[in-house]
Amino acid sequence: MSPIPYSFEPLADHDKTNFTCGVAELDEYFRRQAGQDAKRKVAAPFVMLDHERQVVGYYTLSSYGIRVTELPPAVAKKLPKYPLIPATLLGRLVVSQDHRGQKLGRLLLMDALYRSWKNTIVIASIGVVAEAYDESARSFYLHHEFVPLLEHPRKCFIAMGTIEKAFARM
Repeated sequence: MSPIPYSFEPLADHDKTNFTCGVAELDEYFRRQAGQDAKRKVAAPFVMLDHERQVVGYYTLSSYGIRVTELPPAVAKKLPKYPLIPATLLGRLVVSQDHRGQKLGRLLLMDALYRSWKNTIVIASIGVVAEAYDESARSFYLHHEFVPLLEHPRKCFIAMGTIEKAFARM
């Protein structure tokens, strides 16, 4: 069996015209705004490419500030009482409609978490906050060890320590 034929890289001059996930807002963001967000350093979009270099998914990472009171108590009790604590925002995570059911969302998530964890060497982050577009996305994050942020029903959190433990086993 050959290795998974996918690669990940920052969004650059990739062909975005044929990408569709079936959610107009997410498709339009990718086609029209993602490149601008990258140029302006508002978000860092990453694409997942198949062996023909076609985009089969994407995600965005940004810096984020979270109040300690928003975090799960087990995490919050270990942190200083600063007004905002640094985190990483996983703003979007999208798989193309043609590639659903192949567990590519999990591969995208693992790449996003790995990048976020590796980046803590140079930029502090206590964890990743994922913004779920809908209930299905929220369930996806909860299935992958995220916990809900009670004050923000569409946001979930995973501590960097949890991420580090997952990748340290590899």
